[in-house]
Amino acid sequence: MKAITVAESGLGVEAMTWTDIDYPHAAENDVIVGVHAAGFTRGELTWPGTWIDRAGHDRAPSVPGHELAGVVVELGYGTTGLTVGQRVFGLTDWTRNGSLAEYAAVEARNLAPLPAGVDFVTAAALPISGLTAWQGLFDHGHLETGQSVLIHGAAGGVGSTAVQIARDAGARVVGTGRAGDRESVLELGADEFVDLQSDRLEERDQVDVVFDVIGGEVFERSLDVLRPGGRIVTIAGPPPRQPEDGQAIFFVVEPDRSRLADLAHRLQLGRIRPIVGSVRPLAESAAAFASGVRVRGRTIISVAESD
Repeated sequence: MKAITVAESGLGVEAMTWTDIDYPHAAENDVIVGVHAAGFTRGELTWPGTWIDRAGHDRAPSVPGHELAGVVVELGYGTTGLTVGQRVFGLTDWTRNGSLAEYAAVEARNLAPLPAGVDFVTAAALPISGLTAWQGLFDHGHLETGQSVLIHGAAGGVGSTAVQIARDAGARVVGTGRAGDRESVLELGADEFVDLQSDRLEERDQVDVVFDVIGGEVFERSLDVLRPGGRIVTIAGPPPRQPEDGQAIFFVVEPDRSRLADLAHRLQLGRIRPIVGSVRPLAESAAAFASGVRVRGRTIISVAESD
């Protein structure tokens, strides 16, 4: 089968190859998914899991990409909850071959059924951004109806989803980004927009939760807008310090089938919509990773003919 592989750490996209690899093996509780669309994160070529397996052994060359949408074509021994021919979407394991391939072996618990009417490309843009947004806002941020949340990077993949989910939950949403993001962030449902390059974040009203996808200076500036007892939740890295009266939390997204199913239902109802900026064929994955042009929305890889 055809796939994108990366052969050596440290070389970036120069190590990516469009090649033939063996069809994957369905281990116990796995399914094999015929991939129709796949998502990736540009930074994943530096992640340890791209290069080593769960036991710490080298696994290069490996297949990148950790989001997919497609059709179940094979069940591993003991697999329950899914059937051959079923449309699914979800996450691949961080330490196994990923989604930039015609077929991928995935733990069944990391996948959820894909409702009718939701196309594969849109679904492939949702797993990481949707789960990260939900877990950051509610599991770690404990955001409640009527509270306020400041969402950094509100026009990006995670941030734009977080804006929609927070708004749907009845929170007051302040989104941040660059000046050119203002209109799109407000259209997503934010009540207010802050241009981090020209507006003084520190002069804004305090909020109950800060959701940070940037870190560094932005994290430091956010401390001044956090209410006493509030929480800063970040995915950028371990917080350099804690607020004087509050809590800073770093987390890494985790698979969650039931939450994926809930997000898919919201997507079907039109309550959330991931922003897809461009779609490229599998053979052009390296160019998609390498692109330095800032575009609104996610770049999704089309692997097979969509529905």
